[in-house]
Amino acid sequence: MVEEDIDGQMTLNQPAGHLESGESLIDAVIRETQEETAWSFVPTDLVGIYRWQHPASEETYMRYCFTGEVNQHDENQALDEDIHQALWLSQQELLARQNDFRSPLVLDCFNDYLNGQRYPLTILHN
Repeated sequence: MVEEDIDGQMTLNQPAGHLESGESLIDAVIRETQEETAWSFVPTDLVGIYRWQHPASEETYMRYCFTGEVNQHDENQALDEDIHQALWLSQQELLARQNDFRSPLVLDCFNDYLNGQRYPLTILHN
């Protein structure tokens, strides 16, 4: 999880971001996780695909939630500008901070992960 500053408010989110030009979804997941947590991430499965519309701005967000393995941490790497810190939280710690979630998608992804929902990465095509 990452703790990030969104418009002056600290929120809790999974590492997330945007695709860069010519980048595959898998490459973006690896890059964004590295930039926001300083951990090297290897995705193994897709947990789900989620859509949410922000009630105030009416912006629509698509989230692709992955599970995988982290294998190396660069403690000297500066995190993205809005990221306060990367956090490792237990299930109880995470659920205790639901009011800090950036969006309902955080809990949706977490619940699907806990329920064992997994899809092979081969369903994704560039």
